[in-house]
Amino acid sequence: MKKLIENFIIIMVLTIAILFSYALIEKKISGRSSSEFINFLFSTQEKASSNKSSVTSNKGNSKKGNNSSTQSADTMNYRAVWLSYLEFNSYRKSVKNNNESSFRKFYKHILQQIKTIGCNRIIVQVRPFGDALYASDYFPWAACISGSQGKNPGYDPLKIMTEMSHKEGISIEAWINPYRISSGNSIRSLSKTNPARKWFSVQNTKRNILSYEGSLYYNPSSESVRNLIIQGVKEIVQNYNVDGIHMDDYFYPSFTEKNVTTAFDAPEYKQQLKTNLSSTDSTSLTSADKSSNEISLADWRRDNVNRLVSGIYKAVKEINSDVTFGISPAGNLDNLRSDLEYYVDIDTWVSQNGYVDYLMPQIYWGFTNEVAPFDKVTDAWCILMENSPVKLYIGLQLYRMGSTEPGQSDEKELQKTSLLKKELSYLKKQKKIEGYCLFSYQHLDCQNKKYHFDAEQFSTKRKKLLNQIVKSLKNNS
Repeated sequence: MKKLIENFIIIMVLTIAILFSYALIEKKISGRSSSEFINFLFSTQEKASSNKSSVTSNKGNSKKGNNSSTQSADTMNYRAVWLSYLEFNSYRKSVKNNNESSFRKFYKHILQQIKTIGCNRIIVQVRPFGDALYASDYFPWAACISGSQGKNPGYDPLKIMTEMSHKEGISIEAWINPYRISSGNSIRSLSKTNPARKWFSVQNTKRNILSYEGSLYYNPSSESVRNLIIQGVKEIVQNYNVDGIHMDDYFYPSFTEKNVTTAFDAPEYKQQLKTNLSSTDSTSLTSADKSSNEISLADWRRDNVNRLVSGIYKAVKEINSDVTFGISPAGNLDNLRSDLEYYVDIDTWVSQNGYVDYLMPQIYWGFTNEVAPFDKVTDAWCILMENSPVKLYIGLQLYRMGSTEPGQSDEKELQKTSLLKKELSYLKKQKKIEGYCLFSYQHLDCQNKKYHFDAEQFSTKRKKLLNQIVKSLKNNS
């Protein structure tokens, strides 16, 4: 009897070791977060005995391999929803008492909704306008959660959201907008504790803040700005149990041929050229030497963004290598490579280590869009990243569904409930693509009368269309 028990214990230990090894390999392959890994490990244990019998019954029935690019829906292990500052604005305006209890009810509802459509991740905007939805040593409390920038709401939204998300088996990423300060150009409208306001009040740091077309931005060329943004990311990873840091497509604003060489941080570029030239003996330089000593304005701006992106990546990994860092750039590659906007060095990001773990281009068009058809743009990204170590997910539009704004070449397609399903089916056929994210949450919940999301103002026809899309997502989850 004693020998039998010993053998049983040995078998159990070996079984657990094998399952753990398998799950660990799966974690590395699929890029699961730690919380997803634990859930996966235990679900694997629970299914082990049933899998054994199914494998036995399927012997001799396996299909031959093929070269098709079609992949199983199970490999789309990243299924996310963006939760923006607009939803927090709606929440704050809708509740009688903006307190922790009300916020927990609000966020519980959101988690329940996204789980019903098969999503396993949420990307939460925690720094929309140089402010924070968490207790920060660098940025003031966000106006969208408390009603006034710098005002403490009396609870920590990010702490609550990470706790509740993980309890429900949902991974959570903290989404920041690095350069955007405000959609207006009044410094006095900012909190007195806002670093932008403090810098602007001192002459030698005033240029850390730039005004352009009615909005305020942090100067991307400033090392002090770069350090501030990186420190802000570090405090999130250090103090909160997030699974990732996320940025979207807000980098440099768009310029014109007329103002591109004079606007925004162009003066800093010119000063940099003078500094570079004065650091060498200009009398000994040939014209070719002088030319090679100059970096173009566009490349200089790309380098400014690269320094920030690589700095954030390094900071995140030094604190916790399991935390991912990803960016959701604009979907049109031609626009990304333009010398007039964004200044995103996309080709470097996909070909070199040390920038991002994933990219999630915002492919917000239908198949019939004349400028950027969904399939053609998706294919271009798959080709670009075919041999890249960087993961590829796709950002999908819910916010355009049912839209009848003039000038949309894919307007008819946007009125069909089948469009999103068609797009998801197309993604599942691409080997490189491992997931997607829906923009944004409120369009999944537009008929909610409690929180008065902006989407509630849509026409009855449009809300009905969105509701049908949600039902189809639930049926396919």
